[in-house]
Amino acid sequence: MSVSTVQAPVELPRWDLSNVYPSLDSEAFRAGEERLKQELGELDGFIGRQLSTATAESAPEQLARVLDETVNRLNSLYELAETRRAYITGFVATDSRNAEAAKAMSAHEQLLVKLDQLTLRFRSWVGSLGAGLEAALPYGPVAQAHAFMLRETAEQAQYMMSPAEEALAAELTLSGGNAWGKLQGTVTSQLTAEIELDGRVQTLPMTAVINLRSHPDGEVRRRGYEVEMKAWAGVAETLAACMNGVKGEAVTLNRRRGREDALHAALDQARIDRPTLDAMLGAMHDALPVFRRYLRAKARRLGKQQLPWYDLFAPMGDSERTYSYAEASNLVHETFGTFAPELAALAERAFTHNWIDVAPRPGKRGGAFCMEVPAVGESRVLTNFDGSLDQVSTLAHELGHAFHNDCIVRAGKTMLQSITPMTLAETASIMCETIVTEAILARAEDPQEILAVLETQLTGSTQVIVDIYGRFLFESEVFKRREAGELSPAELCDIMAQAQRDSYGDGLDPNYLQPYMWTWKPHYYRSSLSFYNFPYAFGLLFGTGLYAIYQERGPAFVPDYMNLLASTGEANAADLAARFGIDIRSRAFWEGSLRVIAGQVERYEQL
Repeated sequence: MSVSTVQAPVELPRWDLSNVYPSLDSEAFRAGEERLKQELGELDGFIGRQLSTATAESAPEQLARVLDETVNRLNSLYELAETRRAYITGFVATDSRNAEAAKAMSAHEQLLVKLDQLTLRFRSWVGSLGAGLEAALPYGPVAQAHAFMLRETAEQAQYMMSPAEEALAAELTLSGGNAWGKLQGTVTSQLTAEIELDGRVQTLPMTAVINLRSHPDGEVRRRGYEVEMKAWAGVAETLAACMNGVKGEAVTLNRRRGREDALHAALDQARIDRPTLDAMLGAMHDALPVFRRYLRAKARRLGKQQLPWYDLFAPMGDSERTYSYAEASNLVHETFGTFAPELAALAERAFTHNWIDVAPRPGKRGGAFCMEVPAVGESRVLTNFDGSLDQVSTLAHELGHAFHNDCIVRAGKTMLQSITPMTLAETASIMCETIVTEAILARAEDPQEILAVLETQLTGSTQVIVDIYGRFLFESEVFKRREAGELSPAELCDIMAQAQRDSYGDGLDPNYLQPYMWTWKPHYYRSSLSFYNFPYAFGLLFGTGLYAIYQERGPAFVPDYMNLLASTGEANAADLAARFGIDIRSRAFWEGSLRVIAGQVERYEQL
């Protein structure tokens, strides 16, 4: 892959949000802010008047009326608030230097604090109803339709501080965890590094430097790694402060809320229990030797005994094969059509209506993500497309999220009915990624092309199983130590290096690890969402299991699958899995999905 491919041309599509608001300085945008303020004030008044008089002893009919009205108001507010957040993010994520967008996001976050405070008052009130909640549900059609959310709210209310304390915490997080997370995003998105490429020194954004990990030239990969290490070391003190701030806030709030630990909160957010997590992590741990076999096989192909970190993403097989964005989009659209016409139609809308911001550029955040825009019933996708097969898979992955959102919209679900835990949020993305890679693999005849596809599959699976297992170990240790005090950059690097040794084992060269990985992974810097990592492993293995069922059932699987996606905000993971006869508390299910990956490793070794 050439450097010019890494630095994708600027003419590649950028996302278009003009159907939401004309611009940040438009009258419509300002009117939206005023409407949000007005609805917040109206809900504040309603809560003040109604929730204080409606108690556990009130008549069920009265409770039902208050529940229905409050839920309707919250749905309206969340749709407006999330739409505006998505719109502003459209500018912030693609240009961190946009001062106008940064100012707009700051103002919006102030309003989100107010919304959070009102939501917390509602949750506290629901938790106080006791048996009155169940008595009221039959009398309120809106409440009945949101029964799962209300019951979950009542259950989680036991982990709330007093309303005044929760309100204070929501307000202080703006200058606490959220501010630290924002600083991490700003520092990493604006960081650049000098590297010699094609005989001249170039200054590249870190997103482009990171993309060099998959460069076909091993010397370029090595130089990229050295440049990365130096660059991250230069900002490590700042990012360590961010990490300490975010994790310190989480430790304090979890303790005050009566949580066992940060993992306890993460499991409830993921809508799984510890037996499920233990079953999955146990199966992952036992499968680590399989992945180490793959890594050693890759090392041998590169003429090495062990794989250094900078070769972890080295392309194999037909490594010169790159895809133009047009080729990638056509491939994704075509293969999506083999699964379901609804999926192909969603992809066509995304490609033809500029839902996707494609190319890496200075100031644009790294990685990839998908965000919903509720008011228009659409999604927007950010990628840093470099022409590699991996990026084709990433494109399919993120469009899977968009399809998930579309299934929810098609089913007419409200905002409160569609709050999906991270565990289930990866289901459609993994499915779509698998659909595309399996289609490419099925068509491939050249052993070198087959090798390239298998390499892409196994690189991705290794990241989601092995690396995420290591990230889980890392975050567990960070939380343990953060309870006793702040951690230095050196300590964070030591913990990360040890986590990599424990997960990758002899699959990686211990002299060339990536101890600074904690600096640039944004998932560590979400104060409201700890242990962001294990849901990805859940998603891969759950999605792999569902794909196996799809292979058995064929087209008859699709309607049930779409219904599952539409329902991910209305049931816990175990109940949704049970619809397909899956017991996620059993190691057998997870082991079955991992055996699919083991088969890919065996094929890789034989090529």
